Amino acid sequence: MRSKIGVQGKISTTVIRKSDMNNASLRALWFGGSPLASGLTPDVRSWRWRNLSNLLSGWIRVRLAMIASKVIGLPVAYGALSITKHHGRTGLSEYYGLASYKFVTDTGVAFIVDAFQNLTELDTMRFHGIGIGILNENQTDAALGTELTTEYNPNGVRATGTLAEGNTANKFQTVGVNILDIGTPAITEHGIFSAATGGVLLDRSKFGSINLNGLNGDALQTTYTLEILAGG
Repeated sequence: MRSKIGVQGKISTTVIRKSDMNNASLRALWFGGSPLASGLTPDVRSWRWRNLSNLLSGWIRVRLAMIASKVIGLPVAYGALSITKHHGRTGLSEYYGLASYKFVTDTGVAFIVDAFQNLTELDTMRFHGIGIGILNENQTDAALGTELTTEYNPNGVRATGTLAEGNTANKFQTVGVNILDIGTPAITEHGIFSAATGGVLLDRSKFGSINLNGLNGDALQTTYTLEILAGG
């Protein structure tokens, strides 16, 4: 996969793979998250093994919610995160795959309600933050555990994500690229925020660590998809 990275951390070109469907089907789970899938680099295969229990726990919860939705007829909303690592020194990119399935936070729900009242704008929910926090996600999360600061390029500024419809009309998708210029953090968490600094957290995802080298200009591309399933 080849991507162009702009100096402000925005992605200008994206290739969508079959494995990047970002839904809760078995096919998406296999191609996007299984360490037994073909064509993986050793680093990606190792990361998928380390992240497998985290991915499965979220996937099982989402699948149960989807089944209950069909039985009871209630809507369901959940987020899915996939990751690509860009190596600054070599210019190569590695598609790591699906990192997490989780649900929207309390602060995210309140933000959406405020947007319906025209108290805020929903399309500001497009900024991608990454960090090194170790605690698991919780619906009460209002920030990342330990977000990067000076490692970001520019310092303290999250990547501005795209705004797009996913591969079906009930999916919102945003893609952001955080470029580092210092430090060697092991990234373990990601969040979607309403601002480049501060702001409201829509969704937080925890996953197996991915090492980045800011001195080499490494970058992490994160694709977040919010899927809303209608009831009925």
